[in-house]
Amino acid sequence: MNEEFLYIVLIIALGYVLKRIGILQEKDGETISKIIFKITLPALVLVTFDTVEIELNLILIPIIVLVYGIIISVLGMVIYKNEEKELKGSFLMMSSGFNVGLFAFPLVFAIWGIDGLTYFSIFDVGTSLIVFGISYILGSYFSEEGLSLKPISIVKKLTKSIPLMTYLIASTLNLSHIKLPEILINVASTISQANMPLCLLLLGLYLNFKFEKQFLKPMFKFLTFRYGVGLLIGVTLFFLLPYEDMFRYTVLIGLLLPVASSVIPFAVEFKYSNESIRLIATVTNITILVSIVILYVFANLI
Repeated sequence: MNEEFLYIVLIIALGYVLKRIGILQEKDGETISKIIFKITLPALVLVTFDTVEIELNLILIPIIVLVYGIIISVLGMVIYKNEEKELKGSFLMMSSGFNVGLFAFPLVFAIWGIDGLTYFSIFDVGTSLIVFGISYILGSYFSEEGLSLKPISIVKKLTKSIPLMTYLIASTLNLSHIKLPEILINVASTISQANMPLCLLLLGLYLNFKFEKQFLKPMFKFLTFRYGVGLLIGVTLFFLLPYEDMFRYTVLIGLLLPVASSVIPFAVEFKYSNESIRLIATVTNITILVSIVILYVFANLI
């Protein structure tokens, strides 16, 4: 397992080095992320759901994620009630969502293989609903222009999420015991092999170790809140849930994953200030590093 993590860290480092020496730039990450979210990740989901059997109790995982998203958002409103409006919106957007597809999948596959991906794919269904629902609404509400959303616009965003739609279709086919044509699965399997290296390179490409001093206090407050609540609820559910180990591992680790990658695009869409966007980017990088350490420690304990 240490060797697997070494490979992962080296690929992330490669992405960072390629950026530093000018071979790649952060703007190239937009193209890579589109390839991941629209091609390699959906392919991986199709292959994963075609090769395993989904148990009905897994439906509880996205429900847990949704309830958690509501709880931490309500708590966040109390914790950040005295913060400036846009800062409050930034923290609330970052509090509830998780980076599953880009960050967790490569590490989970290294630890648990295809079975682990199944559980975290189900977890990501709940995450997608939170990100395009709760996080999006809160980010819009605390923007300078204020809330200007209609339910139909949120539904449209959900239906335009290719990974979410792939999750829903693939899980429905799985539960209905409907198999996709073998040639389609073989092609998807070949494409899906590019998902892990692309995800890790993208993480390295977006890594930034420049921290502005004025962000230190709000960042520390946010990180304490996010990981404190996630750890408290995750550990509690780990010991209370009457399900198999992989189910409980998914909930515990899932609640400690990094900030969702969609928060920065949301902040840009809602016309947040450059200062807020830099803060979000910095916090996102820190949560990636923290979560890598958490997963590394966890992988060596189980």
